[in-house]
Order: sequence, then structure tokens, then C-alpha cells
Amino acid sequence: MTDYRKAVMIGCGFVGSATVFSLMQSGLFSEIAMIDADTGKAEGEAMDISHGIPFARQMKVYAGTYEDVTDAGLVIVTAGANQKPNETRLDLVNKNVAIFKQIIPEIAKRNFEGILLVVANPVDILTHVAQKLSGLPENRVIGSGTVLDTGRLKYSLGEHLGVDSRSVHAFIIGEHGDSEIAAWSSANVSGIPLNDFCEMRGHFQHEKAMKDIAEQVKNSAYEIIQRKKATYYGVAMAVRRICEVIVRDEKSILPVSTVMRGEHGIDGVVLSMPCIVGREGIETKVPIPLSEKEEEQLRESAEVLKTIVDRLDI
Repeated sequence: MTDYRKAVMIGCGFVGSATVFSLMQSGLFSEIAMIDADTGKAEGEAMDISHGIPFARQMKVYAGTYEDVTDAGLVIVTAGANQKPNETRLDLVNKNVAIFKQIIPEIAKRNFEGILLVVANPVDILTHVAQKLSGLPENRVIGSGTVLDTGRLKYSLGEHLGVDSRSVHAFIIGEHGDSEIAAWSSANVSGIPLNDFCEMRGHFQHEKAMKDIAEQVKNSAYEIIQRKKATYYGVAMAVRRICEVIVRDEKSILPVSTVMRGEHGIDGVVLSMPCIVGREGIETKVPIPLSEKEEEQLRESAEVLKTIVDRLDI
């Protein structure tokens, strides 16, 4: 029986461990099993995180095995090579596809009936790989997609406008990477069109501001990696949010990686679009309005990803 209070984290590097730490604080799960190719690493991280339980809520965090997958409600995969300075997410493809060829079949053979959440990069490509290798229904294989990028966009807009970022409603769509698109056409602040709100706050150079903020969001991971070699806190919070939506069956709208089936003229490519997400995974895509330019950019982003996928041996 699937237990949605149980999660399995596969990969105990910076992202995996930071995510489990965040999930431990959330009280969302009653147990989290941690799996890593380096068993000692999984054991050490589980021990360290467990020592914080007396300051949070009672639960079990432990080093597990693939047998823990069988009854888990959520399996989160962060395992993979780290992105290095001057390396794009797409540069990681071959290394991480090889790792997924070892991991995903181990999940598939255990009759897993929960949600498979892919976080490792390049997340869109690896979500596609996980779908193919696992044989799971498409709605139950989700990539973390542009949830973090969207958070970065909301943060930057909140700072620019001097307003609570939670009142900003805007999405990054497409690839989680260099071809991502800021969907300005649908952006608003508490229902007020973005440009109108900007002018209300004394900002009138809309085109320049949008270009600067979009570039800042797209390049932020590179800048963090250049300074501290890895990003993990922001993505840990993004993954925590996705987990909350699934476990609580919130049916919230998140820009997660999902396979396109003809929407916007794109078919068979996994990329991020706003979707209603809940206990069953992805319920449906949400058709946000896009300008002609944004539509064109989305199709170009899909083509970038399709070119990579077509070269893979899966």
C-alpha cells in the first residue's frame, strides 16, 4: 500500500541533503529514507539531520535501500553529477543519463505506485528519460522544472517593485536552462497587470526592466555556482513546495516538467508549463495566455530539448 507520509531521497549530495533537511523541518513526512551510491554518505547525512528532530517534529530519517521504494508515496531523485563553473545544465546530459540508467530500473522493478519527482539536471531531459525507463504513467513522473526559476522571478520582481514576492504572479516556462522564457504576457501583481503596477511604483522603462530581470533570473544559478560551487538551498525549498502540493493533494498550479501533447504545437517534448498538481501527480496543464513572441520562444526551447533527446540511447 502506498504511504504518502513516506518519501525516499535518491542522491545525498548538496541538493538531496538540503531537501531532506527542509522536509524534516516541514513535518510533511513521518519517514524519509536516504539512498546514495556512497552508503556512508547516506548514513552520515541521515544521522546529522536526525539530530535536529527534537527541535522539529517526530519522524524517522534513515539510510535506506531500494526496497524502501516499494511503499513510498514519493521518490525524489537528485542523484547526478554536479554542474561546474562554465558548464550548462545540458552539458550534464550524458553523465546523468548513465546514472539514471542505473537508478530508474531499480525503482521500476519494485512496483512503485507513488509519484516520481526528478530534480537532477538537466531536469527536462532526465524527466523524459525517467518516463521511458520507468514505464510509469506520464502524470506520475514529474520534473521540478522551472519552479525554482519562477521563484527567482517572483523574488526579483518583488525586490524591483518593493512588494511582497508572494503577491507576484508570474511564470518561467520552457526549458529549465538557457532557453527558458519569462511569460510576461500573463504576469500580474495581485491581479493588476505588471506594467500598470510598475508605473504605480514609479517604474516606466518596461522593456529594459523585463530584459534585465529575465537575464538575471536565467543567469542566477551560474553566478551562485561561480561563487560557491553549487546551488542547493533555493531548489530544496522548491522541492519542498512540490512535495507539499502532492502530499496534501492541494491541486496547486506549478510550472513543472511534463510531456507536451500538442499544446502550443509541441508534441513529445518534456518542458515546464503551469500544471494543476496533486496526489495523483499532474492533473492537467493550465493554458496561460502567451504573446506570439513567447509562443515562438517556447517552440524554440522545445526544439533545443528535442535535439538533445533524439541523440540519446534510451
